[in-house]
Amino acid sequence: MMYWQVGAEDAKILRDFLKERGVSRRIIGRVKFHGGSFYVNGRKVHTREILEVGDEVKMQLPIEEANEYLYTSPLPISIVFENEHYLIVDKPAGLVTTPSSRYRGDTVAARVKNYLIKKDAPHQIVHTVTRLDRYTSGAVLIAKNMFVHSMLARLLEQNILTREYIAVVKGHLQKKEGTIDAPIGRLDRSIIERVVCENGQPARTSYRVLKELDDISIVAARLHTGRTHQIRVHFKALGHPIVGDDLYDETSPFISRQALHCYYLAFLDPFTSKNFEQITPLPEDMCHLIKQTGGTQWLEEDLRKNKNGFASTL
Repeated sequence: MMYWQVGAEDAKILRDFLKERGVSRRIIGRVKFHGGSFYVNGRKVHTREILEVGDEVKMQLPIEEANEYLYTSPLPISIVFENEHYLIVDKPAGLVTTPSSRYRGDTVAARVKNYLIKKDAPHQIVHTVTRLDRYTSGAVLIAKNMFVHSMLARLLEQNILTREYIAVVKGHLQKKEGTIDAPIGRLDRSIIERVVCENGQPARTSYRVLKELDDISIVAARLHTGRTHQIRVHFKALGHPIVGDDLYDETSPFISRQALHCYYLAFLDPFTSKNFEQITPLPEDMCHLIKQTGGTQWLEEDLRKNKNGFASTL
């Protein structure tokens, strides 16, 4: 149930009031025709209802039953934050975020579905807002209903939902911070690989070098767009591919996947109007890689100082 109170500057027709609150025409239609309701001061009303200052408006969404076509996985999921509107999962490397035509088994979505069913959540459709490559670890944001999903997806589209990553890349970058603004498209004759190319889609990544070790650099990277493999492709184009990325470079003896972790999500919560941020610590395999390449002291000092993250470094 969503709650609002009518202020002096608000629209006085319920339909317009709801649109001011970010409720799309599609969601209004779903509420009207698929089992939801609108209430003003506890009274069930239509969207043409005239409002007065001080009225209490409630929107009851239709129940979203679990998708029977989505696999249900009983395997555990690490939830690092949860409230009534959304949750954040710390995805391990190797786990697919959402099912595809080629892979319909164990995924983040399948595990979250099982979690929602077990806790008898009022809405059990899994609304994935952010996604990660299979072998990238870290924070995945999931909305608990269609309205929350639409609000958070809008923040993502407007580039006001911050996503920052820690990457371990080969070599030392000439510029210690900057922005990579280079379009990305699919590599010819491949359905998986991407490449920087003139006719690709716009792609923009900001970065800052956090630490240089013997032959690698630890980098914080912020996405401004969300192209497939964006960070991996951009650093490859700079001549500094991510360590362990066997699709765009080569394997590593110290880590069995690309050393890339989404450690930080931040946004202005549309339901509380407060700044929200979540730090997801580096996983053990990336800590092992950094230690093996001489970064033990850096891990102990910098990660402890920053609560295992680097919020606001970019």
